[in-house]
Amino acid sequence: MRHPTPARLRGFTLVELLVALAAMALLALISWRGLDGMARAQSQHRDRDEAVLVLQTALAQWSADLDAATNFGNTPALDWNGRALRITRQGIDAQGAPAARVVAWTVGVSSQGNQWLRWQSPPLATRADWTQAWGAAAAWAESAAPGADAAATRVLPAEGWSLGYFRNGAWSAAVQAQALGAAPLPDAVRLQLQLAPGPGLAGLITRDWLRPTWSLTKTS
Repeated sequence: MRHPTPARLRGFTLVELLVALAAMALLALISWRGLDGMARAQSQHRDRDEAVLVLQTALAQWSADLDAATNFGNTPALDWNGRALRITRQGIDAQGAPAARVVAWTVGVSSQGNQWLRWQSPPLATRADWTQAWGAAAAWAESAAPGADAAATRVLPAEGWSLGYFRNGAWSAAVQAQALGAAPLPDAVRLQLQLAPGPGLAGLITRDWLRPTWSLTKTS
């Protein structure tokens, strides 16, 4: 009795093998692009979240400095010269005792490009200390590279800024301390900060600060 001869198994042809390899390569490429896109999106979201956190911290410090602005004897609490804002603010010394400080903000050059910068003096005990610190803050803001000063903090990348004051019921350009007259502080300060282009945030930021003791006078 003769047994039937089993059919010989047929393998892939070269063309079929090449087509299969091409399809697998295409699927791998599509998968890689999808993963790369997800990684890029996550990186962009992370950069933006970090930039937002830095901006929020910076604006919180800005508001805290203005909230603490005060006269030190007959000294001005606030002075804007078109480039820097100097503030006399309340604070404490290393022992926790009340003390004044001079704080200054400007946009200037640092080792990392143009930055919004903050300068702070040590605690001040006398009028002479204040006078020296007030002058040092002005000199710092006018220097070629204020970001190199050890007393300065690089806050965030910025290309420029401007300030406005709300006084007598209207907004106007910020002025020097002498122009404020008897009022040590304006009713409000408007900050306009031009952020430098970057992976996180860019463009113009506007932030209004309202003097804590200011109240709206209603007219009938």
